[in-house]
Amino acid sequence: MRVAVVGAGAAGCFCAVLLGRRLPGSHIDLFEKGPVPMAKLALTGGGRCNLTNTFAEVGDLKKVYPRGAQLMRRALSRFSPRDTMAWWEAEGVRLHEEDGGRIFPDSQDAMQIVRTLRRGLDKAGVILYTRSAVSSLSDLRSYDAVLLASGGGALSMLEGSGIAMEAPVPSLFALSLEDKGLRSLSGISLPGVRLSLPGTAFHSEGALLLTRSGISGPAVLRLSSYSARYLHDNGYRGELSVCWVPGGEDEVLHMLEAALARTPARLLSSVPPEGIPSRLWELLLSRAGLRADLRCAEAGQKGLRRLASLLTSDTFKIAGKAPFKDEFVTCGGVSLQEVNSADMQAKKIPGLFFAGEVLDVDAVTGGFNLQAAWSTAYMAAEGIVSRLTQSGK
Repeated sequence: MRVAVVGAGAAGCFCAVLLGRRLPGSHIDLFEKGPVPMAKLALTGGGRCNLTNTFAEVGDLKKVYPRGAQLMRRALSRFSPRDTMAWWEAEGVRLHEEDGGRIFPDSQDAMQIVRTLRRGLDKAGVILYTRSAVSSLSDLRSYDAVLLASGGGALSMLEGSGIAMEAPVPSLFALSLEDKGLRSLSGISLPGVRLSLPGTAFHSEGALLLTRSGISGPAVLRLSSYSARYLHDNGYRGELSVCWVPGGEDEVLHMLEAALARTPARLLSSVPPEGIPSRLWELLLSRAGLRADLRCAEAGQKGLRRLASLLTSDTFKIAGKAPFKDEFVTCGGVSLQEVNSADMQAKKIPGLFFAGEVLDVDAVTGGFNLQAAWSTAYMAAEGIVSRLTQSGK
């Protein structure tokens, strides 16, 4: 039995290890166009490798998998986060949980994960070919089964195959903003804001970090994931709405009135709402047309109404996308309509399987993208084993 795996990333290497163990005596070739395998895996999670997530805080899968939630529901039932953690711990990798259900190796070192998979490949007898790009499916005709598990290179191999694909576009990135005042506050972070794109249904919540070019942090990365194709189609331009404090405009207005009534003689600049840093508060006062040296009693009803409106629906011009150095995620890939969700096999080309980033499946940060790699690779390995053993090859 001969199997070709194209792409030595997380999904490709994991699937190759599983195949080597399930198909002893088989010939498994792993092709990687780059100089080393698992280059992205070595950098994920800031080099610490966020292996998976407990999913304990996840309700609707669509909130973490903007594309591919239905497939992932089935994939997670076949190879769950608990299965993932058990597999790695059986390989000698100790794990721990951090906030948000994120799972990391105790070593805090992504290279431990890379080395573990490398050992698995060696023990399973998988032959790894680096700097070996595969240009077309016809180059792999001698194999009994083929797994595509890489991104752009694998997609180019499918041109002319009749398999529908969604064009890849970035799906995790920070945003550049035009507003110089906000950009001057680089380094300020807020624990919880709500972001939205006016005129659309796209919104997110979470921590926010102000940067030299605009904004980053979990709330921004989630929004960029949800609206990846929309932002791409609009040239990464448009409006961003920021709700700085929780609650509606009337609720925030009443909160401001009550807070300022308690300290009428204090300067307005000295009484920021909870969670709003003083430098940002001064900027927001200015944007609302209120002087920072006003006394609380001098704010006036109209000024407070403007401030409440700004705190709940502040608007900025998006000037483009900015890089997020720790992630390499795109949306797009092989259309899921082309894939048999029971075994990850192409509906139009028997013997061709898919896993990982080649699929039109992507997730927000938190270990969900790697879980998609492990789960789809596991399903593909099961599908390949089933096909080859049933055919008697």
